[in-house]
Amino acid sequence: MSSQPSPLRKLMQRVHRDEEGAVSLETILIIGAIAIPVLIFILKIGWPRIRTFFTGGMDDLEVQRSNTQQGVQ
Repeated sequence: MSSQPSPLRKLMQRVHRDEEGAVSLETILIIGAIAIPVLIFILKIGWPRIRTFFTGGMDDLEVQRSNTQQGVQ
């Protein structure tokens, strides 16, 4: 066998030394650790309030449209 490392071995050594992937992975994990609790809070606490707000607005809009069609102001 030759004493030179194979191309695959060279590639594996280069990938192993490259730390950009690790930094990217750490960044993604940190963002996920922050985003998941925020999303859970919004879905559990905030979403019912948001839905109620927009449902009320849509109901008011429907009443005004209905009144306008009937000529009532």
